[in-house]
Amino acid sequence: MNKKKRFYKKLTVIIAMGLMTAAVSSTAFAADTVQLDLHDSVQMALENNRTIRQALTDVDTAKWTLSKARRTMGPTVTWTSNANRIGGDSLDSVHNLHSMGTGPAYDYAWSNTVQGVMPLYNGSVKGQIKQARYGLNEADLALEETKQSIRLQATSDYYQILQCRNLIDVNQKSVDTLQEHLDNVNAQYRVGTVAKSDVLASQVELADAQQSLVTAQNNYDIAVSTLNNVIGLPTDTVLDIRDQLKYTKYDLTEDDCLNYALANRADGMAKRYAVKAAEANVETAKAGYQPTVNAVVNKAIAGEKPFTHDHTSGDSWSAGVNASWDVFDNGLTQASVNSANMALAKAKEAAAETDDQIRLDVRTAYLALQAAEKNIQTTSVAVTRAEEDYKIAQVRYSAGVGTNLDVMDANEKLTTARTNYYTALYNYNTSKAQLDKAMGIPVDLDVVKYSAAEEAGKTAPKARDDAKLKDDAIFEMEQLQKAQQAEQAAEASDAQQAAAQTKTAAAEAQQAAAQNTSAPVNTTGVTSDTVASDMAN
Repeated sequence: MNKKKRFYKKLTVIIAMGLMTAAVSSTAFAADTVQLDLHDSVQMALENNRTIRQALTDVDTAKWTLSKARRTMGPTVTWTSNANRIGGDSLDSVHNLHSMGTGPAYDYAWSNTVQGVMPLYNGSVKGQIKQARYGLNEADLALEETKQSIRLQATSDYYQILQCRNLIDVNQKSVDTLQEHLDNVNAQYRVGTVAKSDVLASQVELADAQQSLVTAQNNYDIAVSTLNNVIGLPTDTVLDIRDQLKYTKYDLTEDDCLNYALANRADGMAKRYAVKAAEANVETAKAGYQPTVNAVVNKAIAGEKPFTHDHTSGDSWSAGVNASWDVFDNGLTQASVNSANMALAKAKEAAAETDDQIRLDVRTAYLALQAAEKNIQTTSVAVTRAEEDYKIAQVRYSAGVGTNLDVMDANEKLTTARTNYYTALYNYNTSKAQLDKAMGIPVDLDVVKYSAAEEAGKTAPKARDDAKLKDDAIFEMEQLQKAQQAEQAAEASDAQQAAAQTKTAAAEAQQAAAQNTSAPVNTTGVTSDTVASDMAN
């Protein structure tokens, strides 16, 4: 069960217990904080994001398109029924015979015809089946590409929260430092060693720093709301995130990353299947040069009343094979083939363009990663030196040999150095996430194994089974719906158990209250420490 579900289940139980407690002791608990790490955030985004669900519907659409194409080559049965009032000179003799009792009536004509058709050869449908098959493969890979994009989005938004939190710390330190400096300036002003202008300048600098702190805090709140939206939580949910941006050396070379990306990028493989689908479309167009062959069986009855065959030749059947061939179609087939060939050329160009984009994505992310790595080292040194410079400026000012401007300038440089350091750390981690996306690091599907299984002739579901990385990976809406039903059933069971426990606890509390009204009663058995521990888990 995902983190969001666990959170809401715990919240429901705690609120229910809290309400029962309020009825007895006027004390209630509240919980609106979720503790998350990066793995939880990514997993919740993969489970709850609506863009992924749209991609799942695309897979289902492609699946039914393939089913439709395959069923076209199966048998069909058609029933046709007619009811008519008939007459005319041609039937006068028949009417006369009927009036003398020697022939059937011909006032009405009811007819029923049943025809069964089994396609034996149809080049157009054969090509359409191939197109639909490759379309399903393309949809599977597009789904994996979407999951990788959502993973990157959740990861980037998570790192954005860490970055905003670091910038709050930087700006808070700046405010604290400037407040301390202002106190020192005021002390010196009172004894007449500094001018009033120093006090005013320090106050302005402090006010600017406080504004920057407010902006940083607001940016943090926005970053939290953004991540909540991606992972499927209410945007006002408070997140307890205890991770820190870290530097972990990346050992792969650019060539290693590029070679892996060209083999494993889901969108690159999807474009190759688009080329195969375009080739199948050419086959479909060329089918206009070929005949179509069907096995046909007919059964017909006709009579004066429904479902009778009392008319002359009113009962007949036939069985055989029919073939049709457009011997001359005024160049229609050739035009279709030419059009399909142009679509194929476009698909090949799109595949080549995607490979070029993969190369660019990998190089861009890798260079950004290297630049951020270098900046981490240089900004770390800059922070140390800026701290020393500020201390010197502060000591010089206190000794009367430095100026107020020197101190404020040193503080500004220290704030900038700290900001640059955390920005380098943030850029390094986000560049690493972007490089993972550029390389096509899988979420649920091993692209190479999937392609190998498809090349071996396996259907898309079989290929997924061979290539899936997790047993509970979801590739179709039906799987998602079953998983949701199982979660709902589990939640209903948990809610019933919680209600039973609450009822029992309330009864025990009432009994204890009756025995000792002076003792404080905790009807839920839940303390604030217990709630905090439960929510953390």
